[in-house]
Amino acid sequence: MANANLSEQLAIVATIDPDAYGTGTQSSDIVDMKYFDRVIFIVMAGDLGASATLDFKVQESADGSIWSDLTGKSITQLTQSGGDSDKQAIVEVRADELSAGYRYLKGVMTVGTAASDCGMVAIAGDLRYSPAEDYDLSSVNEIVA
Repeated sequence: MANANLSEQLAIVATIDPDAYGTGTQSSDIVDMKYFDRVIFIVMAGDLGASATLDFKVQESADGSIWSDLTGKSITQLTQSGGDSDKQAIVEVRADELSAGYRYLKGVMTVGTAASDCGMVAIAGDLRYSPAEDYDLSSVNEIVA
């Protein structure tokens, strides 16, 4: 695949659409790791409200219904007071880091104290089958390579 386009090797598999979220929790689409060896979750903080906090973690599930936090897969809290508006954080997960018998992942983003602009996109690589576009979310509107 040395000459393949990067868009043929990576798939957008989950999002938390960027928006001005009030305080509370947003969850991403569910990622089925049977198709991928790696996923990166890219958290994007926009303008954080006064005294706002933004947390993000990755959860795992065996069946897609009961979720638990994946150990070591959360970001250091982003804060408005810490100057973290308009910053990004990345959490990478390898398939071999999931608990035995687990194959599903999702991202969980929590806004605290004040409404804030934020979002997240998860990109899968090391696909077990190709092309990557077969695994892109249906919301992916266009690929230009």
